[in-house]
Amino acid sequence: MSIRLHWFLPTSGDGRTIVERFHANRSAGPAAQRDPDLDYLAQVARAAERQGFEGVLTPTGTWCEDAWLTTAALIRETTRLKFLVAFRPGVISPTLAAQMAGTFQRLSGGRVLLNIVTGGDAVEQRRFGDWHDHDARYARTDEFLTIVRGVWSGEPFSFEGEHLRVEGATTLAAPDPVPPIYFGGSSPAALPVAARHADVYLTWGEPPAQVAEKVGKVRELAGDRPIRFGVRLHTISRDTSAEAWAEAQKLLDALSPEQVAKAQAQLAASESVGQQRMVALHGGRTDGGVRGLEIHPNLWAGVGLVRGGAGTALVGSHEEVADLIEEYHSVGVSEFVLSGYPHLEEAYWFGDGVRPELARRGLLADVPALPRPSHPERNVAAL
Repeated sequence: MSIRLHWFLPTSGDGRTIVERFHANRSAGPAAQRDPDLDYLAQVARAAERQGFEGVLTPTGTWCEDAWLTTAALIRETTRLKFLVAFRPGVISPTLAAQMAGTFQRLSGGRVLLNIVTGGDAVEQRRFGDWHDHDARYARTDEFLTIVRGVWSGEPFSFEGEHLRVEGATTLAAPDPVPPIYFGGSSPAALPVAARHADVYLTWGEPPAQVAEKVGKVRELAGDRPIRFGVRLHTISRDTSAEAWAEAQKLLDALSPEQVAKAQAQLAASESVGQQRMVALHGGRTDGGVRGLEIHPNLWAGVGLVRGGAGTALVGSHEEVADLIEEYHSVGVSEFVLSGYPHLEEAYWFGDGVRPELARRGLLADVPALPRPSHPERNVAAL
């Protein structure tokens, strides 16, 4: 299966350091150097589109802008780019979610993808008025996705479960095409839900052997049901390996011991099994320097010292990064959701350097890059 590449919209702000806020505590990260206003996010979206990324992930939470509104505003700023809209099933009606996705699909010309975020942080879930425990949240997500797909059938749909109930649920029209559902989760409560409902099972960037183990578990649970697999990673790609690791060193140097300790205390308390696995990759250790956080050849865990969620980065020359992507592909991963600091510049570094290498190896799905702009100042790959 060919590789599909996606980028990321930094809707909590962007900059040359790891600026993303934490789900439970906005003070855990530094202030963003670039505000997530519509003009800047449009720049990032257009860069991703121009560089041949199929879509862009937009996060969800109280620490960032709303994903539905932000991406809807960017429809007219792009022509081909798809929007991987993350949202929480516990804080929205399934019928309303089905309606919103259908409306988005029609207004955008079929450019919406859905990322279901069940939620692994009880503190933030309670901000939304959600007091379910971890396993109950996944049980509710199971019911939620059953209803959404039922509503999309085009016929009135009724359902009564332990957590959700609808009667004769309908929308204006079924979406065409039906938006693919991306879903993540590493716990025993999450994997069966992924196997039943996900079009793409999405995991954070653990080493390939650990990702392969997850892929095997979900495939076994899914049986004959077709499912694809994706991985969420950061990337630092340069013309040489030394240049890339120097950039990683800059990110590490910008972190204070106090920031790391505060972040690790918070992340260690997460209910998310996936987050616990991310923390275990590095254990909060910084005494080994930048290469001491290399947990697999060219896979760096330094981002996870202070960032929740995806905490690893592909670091190396364009060829080395392509090698690691090919290694993930060999264990069943076909979709890569990538990001970098800053997101505008790193989209160009990856698009100019790694994407052609992947294409040369015959690995890419047919998502052509757009023509280069006539004004050279818009190409910021050298920044």
